[in-house]
Amino acid sequence: MSESTPPAPPSARSRALKFVILIGIMSFFADFAYEGMRSISGPYLALLGASATAVGVISGLGELAGYGLRVVSGRLSDRTQAFWPITIAGYVVQMAAVPALALAGNWPTAAALIVLERVGKATRNPPRDVMLSQAGSEMGGVGWAFGLHEGLDQLGALSGPLVIAGVLALHGNYQTALAWLAVPAALTLAIMVVARFLYPRPHEMETHSPEITATGFPRAFWLYLAATALVAAGFADFPLIAFHLQTTSVVDPALVPIFYAVAMGVSGLGSLVFGRLFDRVGIRILVPLTLVTALFAPLAFAGSAWAVAAGMVLWGLGMGVHESIVPAAVALMVPAARRASAYGLFTAGYGIAWFAGSALMGLLYDTAFPLLIAFSVAAELAAIPLLLAVRRNASGTAIT
Repeated sequence: MSESTPPAPPSARSRALKFVILIGIMSFFADFAYEGMRSISGPYLALLGASATAVGVISGLGELAGYGLRVVSGRLSDRTQAFWPITIAGYVVQMAAVPALALAGNWPTAAALIVLERVGKATRNPPRDVMLSQAGSEMGGVGWAFGLHEGLDQLGALSGPLVIAGVLALHGNYQTALAWLAVPAALTLAIMVVARFLYPRPHEMETHSPEITATGFPRAFWLYLAATALVAAGFADFPLIAFHLQTTSVVDPALVPIFYAVAMGVSGLGSLVFGRLFDRVGIRILVPLTLVTALFAPLAFAGSAWAVAAGMVLWGLGMGVHESIVPAAVALMVPAARRASAYGLFTAGYGIAWFAGSALMGLLYDTAFPLLIAFSVAAELAAIPLLLAVRRNASGTAIT
């Protein structure tokens, strides 16, 4: 990696660290709510009468909205610098949609709320990630900032499905389980108000940013976008995996949220470790991680209960990489003044690829199941040459 910038004073590092932790706690409760919902959304849609193709399309459309609309949010954030107001609007929409699913009486209504939840996430993520990257420059590296945030985030993603599993075990009712998620949703919004009051101008924490003079986005950015789009296309969304587990009875349906919780736990731990490694060794850490996580599909879709468990561990590891290293690398590739736009554009391409891959895998599940696994593995492996090209094109920058 290139020579690092001088360390920030202890008081500045402490303030930045406290900001990241507070945002992480907020994200803990947000993920508790929406990952708890997502852990049962596949079986819930199936219960309401949706087919595997419908589940795949709904999941993909949700990801398309959740990533594609970030172009608008990112550009709006850069132009207005209204990072907090846009973040707040997104969280309000997202946290309202989650418990509202308890009131859905049919699968099209449930599908609309699932997509609306992703719209809320699309709105709040680019400005929030910019604020995290600003704090990261003062606390030893953006990889550590995103990794620490993601660790707390995924702790919530672990807890939510476990609580949902407990509620289902006690009541056996999906609507009751979804209604309980109103509690963490309300706590998310309360903590967000506190964070806004304590840190009204987080951009002031970034006293030095990467020296990038390009007026547009560099070649490395576009190569990186292409590589991660391939990874996203081959990365099955969990509702399709859950649908498979529900309809084939590979595991007890009550255990499906537990499998999801395990994956989220692995994701959180992986974020902490790999965020630190990214700050030390750069983007090359993505190559072995992509190789390993490509094995999730044959294990999760074609194995016994133990193979499925191993597949979910790899799936969770992949999610941790997506949510920590991926945004950290983008922050070091583009000018600071265009960071929100870069996040929006990057994640839009990522989301379009995820939508296309999810829809295709849903269709393959119904029509040519073995090809689903082949497509997933091939797409993941095809990203590796592009990741190597990113490293060559970014030589001499902070991501190498």
